[in-house]
Amino acid sequence: LFQASLSIWGWGSLGVVLFLITFGPFVIFYLAFYILCFVGGGLVVTLLFGKTNSEKYLEQCEHSFLPPTSSGVPKCLEEMKREARTIKIDRRLTGASIIDEPLQQVIQFSLRDYVQYWYYTLSDDESFLLEIRQTLQNALIQFATRSKEIDWQPYFTTRIVDDFGTHLRVFRKAQQRITEKDDQVKGTAEDLINTFFEVEVEMEKEVCRDLVCTSPKDEEGFLRDLCEVLLYLLLPPGDFQNKIMRYFVREILAHGILLPLINQLSDPDYINQYVIWMIRDSNCNYEAFMNIIKLSDNVGELEAVRDKAAEELQYLRSLDTAGDDINTIKNQINSLLFVKKVCDSRIQRLQSGKEINTVKLAANFGKLCTVPLDSILVDNVALQFFMDYMQQTGGQAHLFFWMTVEGYRVTAQQQLEVLLSRQRDGKHQTNQTKGLLRAAAFGIYEQYLSEKASPRVTVDDYLVAKLADTLNHEDPTPEIFDDIQRKVYELMLRDERFYPSFRQNALYIRMLAELDMLKDPSFRGSDDGDGESFNGSPTGSINLSLDDLSSVTSDDSVQLHAYISDTGVCNDHGKTYALYAITVHRRNLNTEEMWKTYRRYSDFHDFHMRITEQFENLSSILKLPGKKTFNNMDRDFLEKRKKDLNAYLQLLLTPEMMKACPALAHCVYDFLENKAYSKGKGDFARKMDTFVNPLRNSMRNVSNAVKSLPDSLAEGMTKMSDNMGKMSERLGQDIKQSFFKVPPLITKTDSDPEHCRVSAQLDDNVDDNIPLRVMLLLMDEVFDLKERNQWLRRNIKNLLQQLIRATYGDTINRKIVDHVDWMTSPEQVADSVKRFRDAFWPNGISAETVPCRDKAIRMRTRIAGKTKLFAIMPDELKHIIGAETTRKGILRVFEMFQHNQLNRRMVYVFLEGFLETLFPQYKFRELFNKLHSRSKQMQKYKQKLQTTQAPSLQKR
Repeated sequence: LFQASLSIWGWGSLGVVLFLITFGPFVIFYLAFYILCFVGGGLVVTLLFGKTNSEKYLEQCEHSFLPPTSSGVPKCLEEMKREARTIKIDRRLTGASIIDEPLQQVIQFSLRDYVQYWYYTLSDDESFLLEIRQTLQNALIQFATRSKEIDWQPYFTTRIVDDFGTHLRVFRKAQQRITEKDDQVKGTAEDLINTFFEVEVEMEKEVCRDLVCTSPKDEEGFLRDLCEVLLYLLLPPGDFQNKIMRYFVREILAHGILLPLINQLSDPDYINQYVIWMIRDSNCNYEAFMNIIKLSDNVGELEAVRDKAAEELQYLRSLDTAGDDINTIKNQINSLLFVKKVCDSRIQRLQSGKEINTVKLAANFGKLCTVPLDSILVDNVALQFFMDYMQQTGGQAHLFFWMTVEGYRVTAQQQLEVLLSRQRDGKHQTNQTKGLLRAAAFGIYEQYLSEKASPRVTVDDYLVAKLADTLNHEDPTPEIFDDIQRKVYELMLRDERFYPSFRQNALYIRMLAELDMLKDPSFRGSDDGDGESFNGSPTGSINLSLDDLSSVTSDDSVQLHAYISDTGVCNDHGKTYALYAITVHRRNLNTEEMWKTYRRYSDFHDFHMRITEQFENLSSILKLPGKKTFNNMDRDFLEKRKKDLNAYLQLLLTPEMMKACPALAHCVYDFLENKAYSKGKGDFARKMDTFVNPLRNSMRNVSNAVKSLPDSLAEGMTKMSDNMGKMSERLGQDIKQSFFKVPPLITKTDSDPEHCRVSAQLDDNVDDNIPLRVMLLLMDEVFDLKERNQWLRRNIKNLLQQLIRATYGDTINRKIVDHVDWMTSPEQVADSVKRFRDAFWPNGISAETVPCRDKAIRMRTRIAGKTKLFAIMPDELKHIIGAETTRKGILRVFEMFQHNQLNRRMVYVFLEGFLETLFPQYKFRELFNKLHSRSKQMQKYKQKLQTTQAPSLQKR
């Protein structure tokens, strides 16, 4: 075996060696390659053979084994290949052709831009598009039919005002809460938004819209759900059950129409531009612009204005001019330099963290104006601050005694005049009037001067004894309390606890701010050495500051000469009026200046009214030419008026006149300055002084004032007022109704009025229905009057009632109703649809994406919007509620619109109110609560309620 195996290995090895010698060392690779090719070729041949045989077999099976095709399939294919038949669609939607035409165009453009552009890549069949169009039209028809059945007046006159007022209240409370957290660190916009929705859920209690307003994904889901509900209500059941059609229409409405519209309406820059467009007829004045710059706390706004001023400066300096134009350009350059300086100083203070509050700055550094006590006591705004201070110091009894006596005098004079007139007419007289006057006088004596009075007015005992004797033995007269009232006035004036200390109190600073008598202080020589100045005028400009002008008038070497050099006719928005060019020369010892200013006759008239009120002796010396309706063709009248006004100016500027009234020079310089004339109170305001003045009309305001006193003092005053209200059977009832009746503003509720909607605070029994509701809501929320002295608020309410009755309240109601009818008329609805169409499809073409405006332009738009709002505020409003309150109210409303998320919230609130009004029979309020139920703020609020309620439940 061994020999056999050895021989096998030997022969095998010999064979391998001979094979390698014969074929070479690479024969192994060649052999492997040959084998692989053989196997691959065999597989290819097999596959080709199988494929050929399989095709032959399948062909045989098709012709011999399968059943014949049904005749319906070829017929269906034939129908599809034929031309689609025309589907007729009724183009009537609302029944008004002027509305239907633009609506049809909106539907056509929507289908073209949102459906057709992708549908035609799938099919050429038009029937699907026609079905979508028919579905949209059915929805619009149902919507239009439903809209005609609804009375929209309550929605536009009450619901919208309530929603806006509530939104403003939530914003105001959020601002207050941010301020209370840390006065030193200014909250960010994100903090404000979070706090806003916290306050919203506390006020609404059942709903919070934070997710819809802050999360784009949740907003899209909300709109989809809302559109599906609307389609369910508006579409026939057959169309709604078609899911494909329903989804298409839902997406078109949600993403093609509603979402772009909401994005535009909630854009702060769009709102600012719209505000400017709405009040485009009012001109921006220099004072309003500078006030906005000095009040701005946004560095971006100030930098945008400063950069624009620098750009304009560079352009003006590059101009090559000579002659008269050079003076104009110099004045423009000086004004721009002043604006730039104010912006730089304001930015520096904001970035360095220094105090920017005008009231605090004036309290620490400023020179305060002195307001006499007698002026405070007869001014509606100033009196409320003095009243608050007297209540803090325990001297309210002295003040209210003075006010009560003043009111007693007025009422007594009225009643005695009526009594005398009845005697002259020979009518039968009774002693009831004198008896009631005596009872009222005794009531005042018992309340303030008797030994039982608490608190008691401290005056000399002999005066009190004299008064008691007079009351017991003589008939009461209007002047019966004059001696004691004079002593009380002197006590309030000279006692260090009262008026002298009031002038050093923070309330006095706030009073000056409300009276617009608080000037920005100068910081020259301050501890930081930055040499800032917030008060002054453009360097080198002819527009001197008021302080500089006042100092100039004391120098006899200054001479002022003015005359009307030219007249012209101006046309402003269809109103034609005459304009007078006044050339002014001012001469000093070393310099002489000349400028021109332009005034209307109404400016002359206002100036004349102002100086004759301030300087009573001028009314008999200065006579202004009377008013006359202007006819632009009457050139002779213009020349005569020019001559008369020139004579008026020459008499006004005589040295004798200036020496007789030294303070007159200040008013004259202000009138002749080269700037827009700032009018004082107009004729309307002067006529309304009798309403606003709290003391010189009647006992009405005294009755209102004592309602804010402690019970012990208020009860006696109320009893006394009731007695005085019964002074005569015939006139007494009218006096009581007009003087003492104060319709309730706030219903008694268990919850805090500040934590509920605005409409919850209005009494449905208010007589002056629509106008009073609107005025009170806006006045209360915009200017935050509920935080002010309740005496002022009642005073304003009485003023509004007087205004409404004086101007025929029914007429105002009718005008508001007519305006709502006009807003919902077919013409206005058609105009709104056309504006929507032109905004999204100008000239029938889809609007291009609006280019993003850079930050500087948006910031300057904000400044322009605030300036416009400041410029249109009437002076009458400032005189009623105060200048500082007016400014804060305007800025609060403007700031509210500068947050996209908050604007979205307001848009959705208006939309929800609209749908609740349109479908009152459906439970839309519950639906919205469910749609907003995933709110994080809502969940936190519920958890907070559970934790607060748990201890009370355990005690039970």
